[in-house]
Amino acid sequence: MILVMTLSAVTLTSCSSDDDGGDGGGDGSGAGSGVLVAKVDGNNYQSMAISSSATVANNGQNLIIIASNSSGKAFSMQILGVYSGPGTYAIGGGINIANGATYTVTDVDLNNPQNSTTEVWQAPFDDMVAGEIVITEETDTKVKGNFNFSGKNVNGDQSIKVISDGSFNLTKQVVN
Repeated sequence: MILVMTLSAVTLTSCSSDDDGGDGGGDGSGAGSGVLVAKVDGNNYQSMAISSSATVANNGQNLIIIASNSSGKAFSMQILGVYSGPGTYAIGGGINIANGATYTVTDVDLNNPQNSTTEVWQAPFDDMVAGEIVITEETDTKVKGNFNFSGKNVNGDQSIKVISDGSFNLTKQVVN
């Protein structure tokens, strides 16, 4: 019995995990229905379906993606004024300055909510291309694709976060 309990304890504690959750992706199909997945500096991230969506607005010229999880981590991406469905959209660089992406971490202090902190890593952070958003499929109800970018914590410690292997399969909303 002690051997079984020891083996069970070793098995349960040897499973790897990280605080972002998720399984990564990258080909537009790596994300399950309704969620966004990515690697943030190599750590897996997965959003919750209830707090993730893709909104097409301004007569179809804008795409806004919002995705968050229960750990206070979130992504926001926007293609503004140039969205036209499936294709590759640069984040930053020349005329693409309106296309952007952010990764946000909010740490809530439950003992004193006024001490809560939010850090934002944004792209672009200079005049260079910081990544891309690739829309692989758009239907009446879904937007699928993949993305990657490097974001800088411009209002904080100036650190850079590398976002890779990102993919999404999100419910589509239309607002004109």
